[in-house]
Amino acid sequence: MTRHLEPDAVLEILRATGTLLEGHFRLTSGRHSDRFFLMPHTFQYPAETERLCEGLASLFETEEVETVVGPATGGIILAYEVARQLSRRTGGPVRAIFTEKTEDGGMALKRQWHLRPGERVLVVEDAVTTGGSVQKAIAAIQGYQPVVVGVGCIVDRSGGRVDFGVPLRSLVRVDVESWEPDDCPLCRTGVPLVKPKG
Repeated sequence: MTRHLEPDAVLEILRATGTLLEGHFRLTSGRHSDRFFLMPHTFQYPAETERLCEGLASLFETEEVETVVGPATGGIILAYEVARQLSRRTGGPVRAIFTEKTEDGGMALKRQWHLRPGERVLVVEDAVTTGGSVQKAIAAIQGYQPVVVGVGCIVDRSGGRVDFGVPLRSLVRVDVESWEPDDCPLCRTGVPLVKPKG
């Protein structure tokens, strides 16, 4: 019973949960954009989170996933719910674990978690832009010699510029345009500027 979630339906969920903001925003980089994603807002709503994770699980249900790994903190709820949905779909046990930051800026599996060689692992993230967190999560588990079957995300903002060495599958691909402040058309038309992260 494969049920894919259409990209327009995904965007509607993201708008309804306050995740996808549209207007005039100052990004962390200092650039300006007409769209901004506050991905944690989605996970306030269990029903919507379940729908998105069901859609994400459907993209990997034939991969015999045994464990879903997400980078903390954004990937914790996501890994749990994708694992639950995969287990429902396949009828087999699928566990969820997460990587955590280390003092040197990397990530590691902590809490005495481990993977066995050949264990089939799916890495999940709420949104992929540069792919840094996912790459650190993959690096954190490579020493256990699992088989990473792919990377799944709700929103792919990478523009095809990220290569994890495994398939990247997303519910929606979004090109978010941004401008230097001096070149921003929204500034020229007087649209108020918002700093979405505070």
